Amino acid sequence: MVNSCQEVCSVKKLTYFAVLEPCEAGYGVYFPDLPGCVSMGDTYDQAIRNANEALGLHLWGMEDDHADISAPSAPPFLDVPAGSIMAAISVYPELVRHEMETRAVRMNVSIPAWLKSAAEEAGVSYSQVFQNALMEHLGIQLPAHR
Repeated sequence: MVNSCQEVCSVKKLTYFAVLEPCEAGYGVYFPDLPGCVSMGDTYDQAIRNANEALGLHLWGMEDDHADISAPSAPPFLDVPAGSIMAAISVYPELVRHEMETRAVRMNVSIPAWLKSAAEEAGVSYSQVFQNALMEHLGIQLPAHR
């Protein structure tokens, strides 16, 4: 959780240009500086939202893979198809990383049937109990909320 203006102001913002190509289904989106970073949307607004998500996830994946991330190019772009729209898309990589690292993930756990029945009768939250037990086992403590 962000606690001060200083924390907000220190978060790095990256801006890359996206090319939005009109098509029958809406807009196809790609980033000239980031091969493989593509998206689409039925409307312009949806294409922009999806481009933002695609850019954030693409950069997160590259960072996670320790890949070199090229610096954003500046316009003009000479190889943009006629009729396409250029849009500056900005993301905050630290916020994307935090979201990806703290998201809930599903996993299967096997326990004896009698234990499952007893837990259900007691109204136990499996997820919470498992998280608490795993953190205790690993010696991990969550920071206190302010």
